[in-house]
Amino acid sequence: MQNDGPDGPHFNWQEDVFRVLKAHDIKHVVYVPDAGHSTAIQLSEVDPDITAVVLTTEEEGIGYLAGAWLGGERGALLMQSSGVGNCINTLALQAMARFPLLMVVTMRGDWAEFNAWQNPMGQATEATLRSMGVMTWRADRPKDVEPLLHGAASMAFNGDSATAVLLGQRLIGEKKWVK
Repeated sequence: MQNDGPDGPHFNWQEDVFRVLKAHDIKHVVYVPDAGHSTAIQLSEVDPDITAVVLTTEEEGIGYLAGAWLGGERGALLMQSSGVGNCINTLALQAMARFPLLMVVTMRGDWAEFNAWQNPMGQATEATLRSMGVMTWRADRPKDVEPLLHGAASMAFNGDSATAVLLGQRLIGEKKWVK
């Protein structure tokens, strides 16, 4: 779906995420449920060529994707920034085994956050990933999602690298506390 916005014509960034995953032959989408990833999750769940797996916790996804790669298939981990903290120790697996790891992270705690518990990890996400050797890029405008995710996927799968695209909270929109 194409929309014309202040940055010019662009497709729906949430659909862009799924399109890029398909273009890079992703066969496994692993995730902890998240509203920011809901479109990619729903499209993955109905795609007959993709195995969509809901995780109990985000670090399980790293081991799952290592196994998928050993089995000759590509995958991606979709998570929220608060889940990055759960993955720190498990990121050592990628650093030592050097398999492709593509992560798409919806940010919390970096703009207009209503839940103060999201702020510490939201503020530390990018630096934490980088300190673990993960290459990161940040998208705050819809038109940036597709090229940044394409570049991250190319670098992950062509170079056995760990990469992450951070989808900024301004991109996702302000969340409101609802009673």
